[in-house]
Amino acid sequence: MNKIFAIGDIHGCLEKLQTLIKKIDIDYQKDTLIFIGDYIDRGRSSREVVDYIIRLREKSENVICLMGNHEQMFMNYLNGVNEGLYLGNGGRATLESYGILLSDNVQERKSKVSWRHLQFFRSLLPYYESDQYVFVHAGVRSELPLNEQAIDDLLWIRFEFIHNENDFGKTVVFGHTPMRDLMIDKNKIGIDTGAIYGGKLTCVELPDVKIYQA
Repeated sequence: MNKIFAIGDIHGCLEKLQTLIKKIDIDYQKDTLIFIGDYIDRGRSSREVVDYIIRLREKSENVICLMGNHEQMFMNYLNGVNEGLYLGNGGRATLESYGILLSDNVQERKSKVSWRHLQFFRSLLPYYESDQYVFVHAGVRSELPLNEQAIDDLLWIRFEFIHNENDFGKTVVFGHTPMRDLMIDKNKIGIDTGAIYGGKLTCVELPDVKIYQA
């Protein structure tokens, strides 16, 4: 059986990402590598993290990149939408990484983000599904099928999902909510272990549930 590797929230922690990738035993032609979103913000190397992941994705079509709420906020900021929300959630680190000034207008902001990076942000998936697992940034609502889930829930839901003990049909692998330790429950696996807050950057290998950290 081919393996699936899922990596939690990176938030600009380039060195931890590079170390983690070296640790995992992946065959890029057979296995699947899934990034759960939140590549940017708070950490100082947001642009470099995106560049690194783009290069990985160019190496194999089996690299899957999901959207996180921080990518959503960044794209909104570039379009002049909800600017205060973004700046209040660690966005200044990403603006500095791209050389974007607070005084820049919308056109100036977009001009400082390369076409390659803009295409990356626009290509991010809301979720990814395999035979046994659903991969999503924040979580899902158990009463709705995947294709009817609201994007705000997929990117922002937190405790209503985490404390939900219902059967989701498949095991849900998610990030978004930082935890001290990996969360492995009967119906979900949480892999945001707070890399930007001094914790580890986590990767889970499935179906064996083997853990790698940096």
